[in-house]
Amino acid sequence: MSSVTTSVMLTQRQACAQTKVTTRTRATEARARRGVAFGVRASADADLGKAAARTNKPLEKANLFNARFTPFAGDKNEEYSLDEIIYRSKSGGLLDVTHDMDALKIYPPEYWKALFDERVGKTTWPYGSGVWSKKEWVLPGIADEDIVSMFEGNSNLFWAERYGRENLGMTDLWVKQCGNSHTGSFKDLGMTALVSQVNRMRKMGKPLSAVGCASTGDTSAALSAYAAAAGIPSIVFLPANKISVAQLVQPIANGALVLSIDTDFDGCMRLIREVTAELPIYLANSLNSLRLEGQKTAAIEICQQFDWQVPDYVIIPGGNLGNVYAFYKGFSMCKELGLVDRLPRMVVAQAANANPLYRAYKKGWDKFEAVKAEPTFASAIQIGDPVSIDRAIFALTETNGIVEEATEEEMMDAAAEADLTGMFNCPHTGVALAALKKLRASQTIAPSDRVVVISTAHGLKFTHSKVAYHEKKLEGIESRYANPPVMVKDDFGAVMDVLGSRLNK
Repeated sequence: MSSVTTSVMLTQRQACAQTKVTTRTRATEARARRGVAFGVRASADADLGKAAARTNKPLEKANLFNARFTPFAGDKNEEYSLDEIIYRSKSGGLLDVTHDMDALKIYPPEYWKALFDERVGKTTWPYGSGVWSKKEWVLPGIADEDIVSMFEGNSNLFWAERYGRENLGMTDLWVKQCGNSHTGSFKDLGMTALVSQVNRMRKMGKPLSAVGCASTGDTSAALSAYAAAAGIPSIVFLPANKISVAQLVQPIANGALVLSIDTDFDGCMRLIREVTAELPIYLANSLNSLRLEGQKTAAIEICQQFDWQVPDYVIIPGGNLGNVYAFYKGFSMCKELGLVDRLPRMVVAQAANANPLYRAYKKGWDKFEAVKAEPTFASAIQIGDPVSIDRAIFALTETNGIVEEATEEEMMDAAAEADLTGMFNCPHTGVALAALKKLRASQTIAPSDRVVVISTAHGLKFTHSKVAYHEKKLEGIESRYANPPVMVKDDFGAVMDVLGSRLNK
């Protein structure tokens, strides 16, 4: 090869390299310009969202938003108005509330973020509610005057710093305290949506004389409170002698007709479905997907509280399993509308005495079989034939989810251990915390993973079992973290002896 040829080839390579550098520089500059333009546009969108929230006027294109019932699995062309009294599709399957996502996408992510952030916690009706601050994503067609709300939601996302650090070696553990609500459980989130829709339908002249539910306690408390606020009669089917007095007294106090039936929750559920098929009583259980529209806002709220970031894991106590799908819907809507860029990995925690989902998970989802639920301190999830089983399996498969279980001793110990760091957990939260301990022990969850445990009810609803735990009166349970009162004589020396022995430990 001649020196001239070599020189020409070198020149060509240099020119090609310079062209690539120039191209890369121009591409970088273009990306920077797009980034600035996006930042300006996002800022403008956010300003518009804030302004819309402050003026408290319907969004300009709000008339385009709509939601309807469609089959959860089946023909999506089959649809029904939310004003219809219907619970099942033509095939007998569950219905889902489906939103017109293209209409919601008219407004960009920064607009929705700013709108939701500006509304939250304010007194402007009804947008101060954690549910109704997301009204366009819940029931877009309902009038503000038909909404029945206790300003539910906006619950504390508690950084469990000491518990995570000392007991689990974790740095980013959080507990979403959904029990810090009007009736003391997450059920308020769904009931405000359902009772508001019933209120609307009654005003339209729909033949609805009452609202009814089967319950292990929390659902009946939420239904009776919201129905009482709206002046709507409520009817509750409860399994006799299977729930706490604190839970039973709530529907009674709110004027509900309470039927204490000699069966379990699954038996109550069967009866209420038969009754609502014959009488003009609207079914308020999570078989009715209106409930899930309110409950999904807890997931949106978690993203909002993390400045629109998604946790790595969300651990949910699972019974009838509607809440599992509700959380999936909330996270999924945020992702589809561009507010977040991924979904968390979902974990369902079940009591070992009522664990049909766990058994199906261990079999690789090949076959689901209902079980006879045995008594458990986590009474709200003592369900052997969950209505939302298909919804839950879908949510878990979409998020590479996990199912774990906890024995009675594991759940009560986990709740008590966490209580020693300032919490006051219900047994259901204990189930979720016990599941977390197992997933940390297996190193499935890493020390630095951001984890949110869903606390579904307030511990004050379960004082009977908590008192029995600390008095060491629970049969078959050691109560490792029991802290009973110390009986002391009315004597200064005796008191000093006890204090000295404790303080010197």
